[in-house]
Amino acid sequence: MTFQTGRSAARSASRSLLAERHVARLLLGTLTGRLPSGMAPVVILLLVADQGGSLANGGLLCAVYGLASAIGQPVLGRMVDRRGQTLVTGVAVLVTTVCLLALSAVEVAQQSGLAAALAGLAGLSTPPLEAGLRALWPTVLPDQAQRRAALALDTGSQGAIYVIGPPLVAVLSTTTGPGTAMGATAVLGLLGATAVLTSAPSRRWRPTPANHSTGALGPMRHPGLRWLFLAVAGIGFALGAVNVWAVAVADRTGVELLSGLIPAALSAGSLVGGLLYGKRVWPGTLTQQLLAACLLFAAGWLPLVIATVPVAAVALTAPPGLLLTAVITSAFLTVDALAPAGALTEAYAWLIASVGAGQAAGTAAAGVLTAHPSAISALPAAGAIACLLVLFGARRKITVPGATRRQGRHRRTLAHAAR
Repeated sequence: MTFQTGRSAARSASRSLLAERHVARLLLGTLTGRLPSGMAPVVILLLVADQGGSLANGGLLCAVYGLASAIGQPVLGRMVDRRGQTLVTGVAVLVTTVCLLALSAVEVAQQSGLAAALAGLAGLSTPPLEAGLRALWPTVLPDQAQRRAALALDTGSQGAIYVIGPPLVAVLSTTTGPGTAMGATAVLGLLGATAVLTSAPSRRWRPTPANHSTGALGPMRHPGLRWLFLAVAGIGFALGAVNVWAVAVADRTGVELLSGLIPAALSAGSLVGGLLYGKRVWPGTLTQQLLAACLLFAAGWLPLVIATVPVAAVALTAPPGLLLTAVITSAFLTVDALAPAGALTEAYAWLIASVGAGQAAGTAAAGVLTAHPSAISALPAAGAIACLLVLFGARRKITVPGATRRQGRHRRTLAHAAR
């Protein structure tokens, strides 16, 4: 069946989510705990520059941190599915905190090997807060329409990490130095994770008995999920490329603020999109919604290819952000429907890691093309179109075959599944 469109569902979805018990704490805690993802790479660059190192070395350390984080999320997600959130996420955040604090005390330029090891370990142990939050929503919000609205709000608000984090780093580094900024980054991550892990839903969450038929591959055994993860890497590619494109536009026009305003416009669009997307239910099957959202997301990037005026560059970045939440939310709902029992957190983590890997690839590709601004402006659309093509080709594999009830405390009848 399709999403329900009755008045009762609309009223349920439109109620203030933040007034529901635990919702505000979980959202704010997860957002705070994930701030290091947006802050640490900037601090690393500033640490290297402050110690006389080259930007190339700083960029390499950032790449190590980002790649390690993408690798670590599915591994930690699987461990959470087997051992629970408190133990696994608690240990992970402690390791990350220690590594970031140690990194602030290392002579990064002179001790490059030690710095790389600390950055890599900090990335590998990045706590899977985002995936863990998605696994908590079924227990926090029993109503399906509210869960869908919460997922959209959660997805849209994640852009705030990259709006709040880098400016905060800039202020701290300017006033107190990069070392203090790195310490603040570590402490914020610890405080946010603590707020989540000490909440009742996280403490009471118990893993669902694993479906051992999935073998060592876990959720990757499902062909539809493999294609979905490959597709969303194209979304990440678009997001990674647009950050470099913003810097290129700022350099070309001489308006330095554009390097921050353009990503901020994208994030603001995503936040507004999350609020709008969660206020109503949408027609069609889940797969149809995913394809439609991806098509509009890809179309939204096309005007950027011809954007030459700074104001237009900022304004034209917001519309793709509006659609970004719809794409990612639909992708998470698809994962929720297709993931095998006992592997939901890992499946969420794979989706997050796929977007992260795509971002790294988009950043790298755009970096190679810095001398060709017009080529960079086409990369976000290219990534989104690639995602659309993969999803369209795999649409039968990612279609939910029917409404099924999974065994386990946190599984439920999937009202959004197509029969």
